[in-house]
Order: sequence, then structure tokens, then C-alpha cells
Amino acid sequence: MKSPTKRSLIGRWRITEMALWDADFINTMGPAYIAFDGKLGGEFAFGCVTASIHCRKTGLGVEFTWEGNDEMDEASGDGWAEIQKDGSLEGEIRFHNGDDSTFKAEWWGPGRRTRR
Repeated sequence: MKSPTKRSLIGRWRITEMALWDADFINTMGPAYIAFDGKLGGEFAFGCVTASIHCRKTGLGVEFTWEGNDEMDEASGDGWAEIQKDGSLEGEIRFHNGDDSTFKAEWWGPGRRTRR
């Protein structure tokens, strides 16, 4: 699989930056990432948060809802991700009744990485 084009989010993206948390926190349990499977699903993990996502396509990206765990407690929310002109990914992850954080990510590869 080639690096993503402006029309493709499929694959893994390494989360390199989040507005609310520093790199030490977001990489607590391993490299932070968000992944899209090309079938309107995917997953993400950062800090002590792991989640499955369900996507809806938009112009250059997706909007998504998610369900998962935050330090072993059930958590859910929504967010969005969009490919930028330089090929990077930017988006936001929002917790239901909780924090919202923007993120930046770089292409990391076609495979799936699961930390659950």
C-alpha cells in the first residue's frame, strides 16, 4: 500500500501531538495511534485510552463516534480527522461529558496495531 493520498485515510497514523496532553502521557502504553480500516471502522489508542471507532466520510476525511475504555472505565465520544495539504492528519477527539483535544498525526503504515 502506498502512502495516503488526499482521498485515503486507510491505515495507521502515528499521533505525534495532542493539545491537552504531552508526548510522555499520550505514549504511556505504547505509541499513540489512530487507524482506519477502509470499511468505516477503526480504532485509536493514546495514554490509557483504547477505543473502536465508527466513521462517516466527509470531504477530505471522516467524522466518527467511538466507544472504549479510559483507565479501565467505559468511555465514549466523537471526533473528526482530515488529511492536510502536506499529507499529515489533523483532527479532534472528544469525550462524552469530558475533555476535547485536537491531535496531529503522521502516516505510520498500512497494518493494524491493537493494544487491547
